[in-house]
Amino acid sequence: MSDTELSRLLHNVCDTAGEILHGLVERRGTGERDGQYALDLVVDGPLIELLQAGGLGVLSEEAGAIDLGADRVAVLDPVDGSTNASLFLPWYATSICVVDEHGPLHSMVVNHGTGTRYEAVRGGGATCDGKALERVTPVPLADSVLAVNGAPPADGRWAQFRCFGASALDLSAFACGQFGAYVDFDVDAHGVWDYLGAQLICTEVGALIVDAFDRDLVVLEHDSRRTPVAATTPEVLEELVALRRSLAP
Repeated sequence: MSDTELSRLLHNVCDTAGEILHGLVERRGTGERDGQYALDLVVDGPLIELLQAGGLGVLSEEAGAIDLGADRVAVLDPVDGSTNASLFLPWYATSICVVDEHGPLHSMVVNHGTGTRYEAVRGGGATCDGKALERVTPVPLADSVLAVNGAPPADGRWAQFRCFGASALDLSAFACGQFGAYVDFDVDAHGVWDYLGAQLICTEVGALIVDAFDRDLVVLEHDSRRTPVAATTPEVLEELVALRRSLAP
């Protein structure tokens, strides 16, 4: 499959997710496990079918691992920010990252509340709504509006923080320069589907993103959890990682 064909497939998958979600009048129904919404499952199935029809294996938050032996595997979060989606708050997305033997290859994150669409290709840069993103501008921590997951400490050295509840979008907005950095203050809350699509967007614009505890972020294991931290400079990244580690239970 060519880059163009893969891009077309990801657009189709995300468009399908948006159509399904926009047709759901009732979004508060629960799923089959704690923290899962019925809407997660309603969206997940059709997206997996499209990805499999395109010849991809799938690692989905909802369905787990499907044909991970394929040459390319799509890491899928059908609805990142499900609680926001259930409340019709416009900060929820579909996130997909296609991984090959060399790592993240092609990703897409689409905000279904606003229509904003981020895309990245390994070595080919990143775009927002089709417009090429510039390399990130260094932002001192003291001047940063920090995007966070979980509750940050009260004595942080950043200017302000925001907790919006959808990490794929938080990290994509960081890659666009809308946040100065990102820290997950929760305890091993993120599966790979939560951040991998946005991770490629970040790296393609020169941003730095790591796990706070030195674990590989690129994993194809459904039970693995990570603690992502992202910044625009090594100095800010080092300070935020040290802070996050100091708070570890």
